[in-house]
Amino acid sequence: MVFSSLFFLYIFLPLNLILYFTMKDMKAKNAVLLAFSLFFYAWGEPIFVFIMLGTALLDYLHSRFIEAHRGTRAARISLTLAIITDLAILASFKYLGFIVSNLNALPFINLPMPGVGLPIGISFYTFQTLTYVVDVYRGKVKAQQNYFKYLLYITSYFQLVAGPIVRYEYFEKALDKRESTLEGITYGIQRFIMGLAKKVIIANSLGEIVTRYMEQGDITQLPVLAAWVGMFAFTLQLYFDFSGYSDMAIGLGSIFGFKFPENFNYPYISKSVSEFWRRWHMTLGSFFRDYVYIPLGGNRKRVYFNLAVVWFLTGLWHGASWNFVFWGVYNGIFIAIERYLKNKREAEGAPVGFLGAHPRLHTVLSHAYLVLCVSFGFVLFKFTDMTRLGQYLGALFGFFTRPFTSRDFAVEFSNNFLLFIVAILLCMPIYKVMEKLTALLEKDSAVSVAVIGAVRIAFTVFVLVASTMLLVGNSFNPFLYFAF
Repeated sequence: MVFSSLFFLYIFLPLNLILYFTMKDMKAKNAVLLAFSLFFYAWGEPIFVFIMLGTALLDYLHSRFIEAHRGTRAARISLTLAIITDLAILASFKYLGFIVSNLNALPFINLPMPGVGLPIGISFYTFQTLTYVVDVYRGKVKAQQNYFKYLLYITSYFQLVAGPIVRYEYFEKALDKRESTLEGITYGIQRFIMGLAKKVIIANSLGEIVTRYMEQGDITQLPVLAAWVGMFAFTLQLYFDFSGYSDMAIGLGSIFGFKFPENFNYPYISKSVSEFWRRWHMTLGSFFRDYVYIPLGGNRKRVYFNLAVVWFLTGLWHGASWNFVFWGVYNGIFIAIERYLKNKREAEGAPVGFLGAHPRLHTVLSHAYLVLCVSFGFVLFKFTDMTRLGQYLGALFGFFTRPFTSRDFAVEFSNNFLLFIVAILLCMPIYKVMEKLTALLEKDSAVSVAVIGAVRIAFTVFVLVASTMLLVGNSFNPFLYFAF
């Protein structure tokens, strides 16, 4: 089940809200959320729900043992076993087929390919339960004594299958005491619907362009400009698809009284690859920083080795295919180069601008550099088939003697020009500017507050209706991060 489906929007979610808000005490509210979360996950794959339940039970027991034996060798052994078990389960489902296929490429090896499916969201909930056990060991949080409360933390459907990767500290107090205020519910509804629009109206529309230019037909027949447009369309689609889903998750959490961390902070306004990845999928970045990079030594020692490990693992986390590994290494190289040049400039007292450029020119050049680096990286991210990856890179640079453009492409691009303009604008913090303007207007008088409130409600309803109409009239509704 996905958030951007008619069943979820008009059956599952309303029923969940009705039952949840009719319950008087927190124990009953938690029971309703847990039941709906398990149903949500089991909707598409009822067998795999037991994998998640078993993983949660093991880590629940390990965390209680660790807390009871804190500071002892037994606690360290329990932590090690928990980490090994979680990663082994993840590897068995996600990477075993990849390992076997690579071994079979060697002479005289012909191992049977495992026929195990990939549980949806296993990468997200595995990292989530890992953070919990490690934080208990570090004494950062207390071990949850009630298994069902811990299970609610792991399985809550609004962040289960695609993040954000929420640490237990965001749930700890709210499991026992939280309040769904009118302000929180209003904010949650608006945030959810805006996320739905990003997914259904923008990401899905861009996805049709991506399908046309990157997934269908003979890539070697693409005009050069069509290949570039396909690349930029995928770069935008990936952002609106994933950030839209994160917005919906954060909005749902707010409705139920949870406050989740932000996962995106307008990454395309960045001026470097390093800054981009501090703004994109921030909960994953903070996970690798706090649980891999810093324990390895962080900025204190072996910095470039630590960066290499983190970005190799980041690539591998996204998928069991070499293109994801290449994508991770690709980003790690740029970040290492940026780190080296920054350190060198600071040591020499040189200007920080892009190649010593004037500040204004620096802004333009650094944005262009960032967009190109990230977009080419997402081409690596897109193609698991190495042959098609090579063909697409060739199409981008005109290696197949194709024309620069074509009449058919010109017509299709003109039809989607407004979509690209809107998508590019919405990558910028326009919403924050609008919020500041409305805040200034609301200070003028009570009439302004009422008018702005009415406009905001009308716009939210309009966006919901438009999203619903698109879902009714179009079966194209993929969710890219289900694969992770």
